Amino acid sequence: MKGILLLLVLVQLTSTALAQGSNQAAANSGRKLNSDPAAARIVTSDIDLFWRAYDLAKPDNDLIVYRDQYLKAGSSGLKDFSNRRISSSCSLVDAIEKHPKYYAALRQNSLKVASYKGSIQASFVKLKELYPEAVFPDVYFLIGRMNSAGTVTDAGLLIGVDMFGRSKDVTLEEMGDWHKAVLKSIEEIPFVVAHELIHYQQKYPKRPDGQTMLLQQAINEGSADFIAELIAGHHGNEKLHDYGNPREKELWLEFRKEMRGTDASKWLYQGDKAKDRPADLGYYIGYKICESYFRNAPDKKQAINGILQITDFDEFLKASKYEQKLGIA
Repeated sequence: MKGILLLLVLVQLTSTALAQGSNQAAANSGRKLNSDPAAARIVTSDIDLFWRAYDLAKPDNDLIVYRDQYLKAGSSGLKDFSNRRISSSCSLVDAIEKHPKYYAALRQNSLKVASYKGSIQASFVKLKELYPEAVFPDVYFLIGRMNSAGTVTDAGLLIGVDMFGRSKDVTLEEMGDWHKAVLKSIEEIPFVVAHELIHYQQKYPKRPDGQTMLLQQAINEGSADFIAELIAGHHGNEKLHDYGNPREKELWLEFRKEMRGTDASKWLYQGDKAKDRPADLGYYIGYKICESYFRNAPDKKQAINGILQITDFDEFLKASKYEQKLGIA
């Protein structure tokens, strides 16, 4: 997929589970959930820490510098991100050494993140208007080893800025096919935050066997796209929709045959493995179901509540009247 959520391909299987369980985990741990969008912190200090370490690092001291001046010195968000995604200063240095031109060019774009605070906060306020039950985690912007654009932990939303360095002035000659497909521009940051914020709200059931029906997985991602667009003005997957809209009924009939299984390999988290069509079309299917549900709901705020608190995905599909929209009896 050429759309932005392909950025999350390596992390969605874990970040989605974390996002769905974040509210319950917080309750179990006694952590107070923040319901005030203005109180959510947008933390960019770890970006500055990284560049300070980057300037200090030399071949004979880089492992120690990145460990002490960045990973250990950083925020609680960075510490969580490091444990889950970076692993060690060795792993970080290895990524930098493999992509030296990219990291050297990343600084200018990464320092723009602070300029998006207003847009991010505005999307938080909009969500509160649409969904009064919303809770708002802190958002941490970090620089990692090019393997994660975003995840969710008890610390909050963790955004890997190193996955947003694409620009006309940045060479991708050091990159493999996956990075060439998923790296996006820094301007996409507010929309990724909005998408992850919706995952933080979702209250969906889990099966005892740990498996998740494909229909639920698609709605999980598609609903995050749909509501992110409502609050941030953009969902980042235009190319999926450009492909899907002329083929919507055909895609649905194909998806419907598989939707009650648990194999998502043809529809989600495909990276650069999809052939002959965009990857991750499950995002599109889930979006269209949620869009139909929302449009058919007389009370739009209640519709947002219904999308975020689905208990029966088959019943939700029926209530969406999506198949009727497609002319399927």
